[in-house]
Amino acid sequence: MKLYFTRHGKTEWNKERRFQGMMGDSPLLPESYLAIEKLGQTLGEIPFEVIYSSSSKRAYVTAEGIRDQLKHPVEIVRTDELKEMGLGDLEGRSIETMRKRYGENLDHLRHHLDCYDPTPFGGEKVDQMLERMTRTIKHAVKNAKEGPLLFVGHGSSMTAAIQYLSGKPVDALRAQGGLFNNSLSILETQGSNQAYKMVKWNDIDFLNGLGDTPDAIL
Repeated sequence: MKLYFTRHGKTEWNKERRFQGMMGDSPLLPESYLAIEKLGQTLGEIPFEVIYSSSSKRAYVTAEGIRDQLKHPVEIVRTDELKEMGLGDLEGRSIETMRKRYGENLDHLRHHLDCYDPTPFGGEKVDQMLERMTRTIKHAVKNAKEGPLLFVGHGSSMTAAIQYLSGKPVDALRAQGGLFNNSLSILETQGSNQAYKMVKWNDIDFLNGLGDTPDAIL
């Protein structure tokens, strides 16, 4: 069974370099809809069984835009369990401003999740995020008949979940960087408790220049 993953379209807070975690949610940029359409066209022939989306609006709107391009539109299941990592008091704050206060810790968030400590600003712990993300993905696989499945989520939590399911330890979850907006990653598995093999990572070639490098940690 193949599992397809994408990050939501680029948002206003991404452009403004503001933290956008579990609670923060800003609108998609107008140009993001063209990239979402392109992604949907790329996936258009794939007979998805279900689309699972974070309940955050930026992800759900992305999921709807993809579904509009599918030859065989399917149900979108919204769930809080696929939301971005919770960032507590950092939500909506300028990344540059917060870096002056929590510089080393924010570097850990971007590069070394094994060293990241969210307690100073009341954020979600890495192990808690990984547990809810991987549990939800495995549950979706277990309930699927044949797949394939599509998951629409966020930069930090989905990067970590994909890499963790593929067998990477926590200290290497960011070794390949974070997911681009509207990128495509694919895992393959024989069952929810079987190994997950990475088939594709963070591909944006199909966007034909509409893609962009990540503007924020999340």
